[in-house]
Amino acid sequence: MTIEILMPALSPTMTEGTLAKWHKQEGDEIVAGDVIAEIETDKATMEVEAVDEGRLGKILVAEGTEGVAVNQPIAILLEEGEDESALEQAQSGAAKPSAEASAQEPQPEEPPAARSADGAGEAAAEKQGVTPPASQRPSAAPTAGAGGDRIFASPLARRMAEQAGLDLAQLKGSGPNGRIVKADIEAALAGGKAAAPAPTAEAAPAPTAPAAAGPGAKQLADLLGLKYRQEPLSNIRRTIARRLTEAKQQVPHFYLTVDCEVDALLQTRKQLNERTEGNVKISVNDFVIRAAALALKQIPAANVSYDESGVLYYEHADISVAVATPNGLITPIVKEAENKGLATIAREMKDLAARAREGKLKPEEYQGGTFSLSNLGMYGIKHFDAIINPPQGCILAVGAGEQRPVVRNGSLGIATVMSCTLSVDHRVVDGAIGAEYLTAFKKLIEDPISMLL
Repeated sequence: MTIEILMPALSPTMTEGTLAKWHKQEGDEIVAGDVIAEIETDKATMEVEAVDEGRLGKILVAEGTEGVAVNQPIAILLEEGEDESALEQAQSGAAKPSAEASAQEPQPEEPPAARSADGAGEAAAEKQGVTPPASQRPSAAPTAGAGGDRIFASPLARRMAEQAGLDLAQLKGSGPNGRIVKADIEAALAGGKAAAPAPTAEAAPAPTAPAAAGPGAKQLADLLGLKYRQEPLSNIRRTIARRLTEAKQQVPHFYLTVDCEVDALLQTRKQLNERTEGNVKISVNDFVIRAAALALKQIPAANVSYDESGVLYYEHADISVAVATPNGLITPIVKEAENKGLATIAREMKDLAARAREGKLKPEEYQGGTFSLSNLGMYGIKHFDAIINPPQGCILAVGAGEQRPVVRNGSLGIATVMSCTLSVDHRVVDGAIGAEYLTAFKKLIEDPISMLL
């Protein structure tokens, strides 16, 4: 009996992905454990291993296809003794439900308000790390179009068409079985394809759509004749845009800044690196990670997340550290950092940062942190306010250490000072708690020996 290879869910929040590359071709023998394909999620590119044995009979989803829904068949595996006739039966059997579905009376398209509510629920579930049930996820199944014809389109293509005002019934899909994918929407927009007018109905009129927010960047550039180069959004860049927009709109931020003198820290770092004789190189950022974790241990009320059901207080300080990659920002996690020494943190961060830039992190290595840290000091940035990474309650923005004039006991002096700003979710952390946390953090940074005890 043939075996369908399905699009895997590589993280709790994944609903679709891009089939980046096939490692096996049709006719190849496959053994359980073989790497058969690479799947691009919203954060990384991951290898997919086979769980069954047989011969790859048919590839259903080509390389580079975007918006492939989780649990959608991507290939068919032939078991021992089966030939192409079994493949034909499998494909005809899969087509039968579609034919039956197309014969049913088409359902009216749901109003924009309903789709918006579903999208909000999906976003809320994703932020809580919960995968919605299949009945609540965006469906790749066909929906009714003009004239009762069924339209096959990926969830991503549907969202793009809705935002651009395109009528999917007027487009021809280039994906498997004529499915409309992202590339078809982009081609329609590039060709200036106008949206077809919606069919009139005798039912009650649909709710009035809000006024347009104005032309997008591309439309405005085209109108003004500006020269530009456009690249498609990567999954990670699209996720960053969505999540950070949600964070600024839904999370009530406030900011607290403290100046830390780091001359003693720099001297301690120099001495420790001399003792390691090059076996491990401890950075200022490693000290900051350690201090951030120990301060959370001292002020556990800052190590929290907001949820409608109640406030979550975390037992360990799992520090998410922002790392810049060619595709966008990702936050690998140093787990239980309060229990790790500087050398261990340095080794872990070197490994995590390298694999983050290569897109090789596992989902559990960048999902689930309790507190975030963003350090732009190496770029010479003196001060900045970071955006909270939901559902976490705080993020610490670290600037560059620079020599500044300071006053000690009425006398003017010079010290290396580093400005650190805590962005706080006011729903779970009040100003007093944020201030207590920064006081504990400053004390640790300015007395680095206490971090070694």
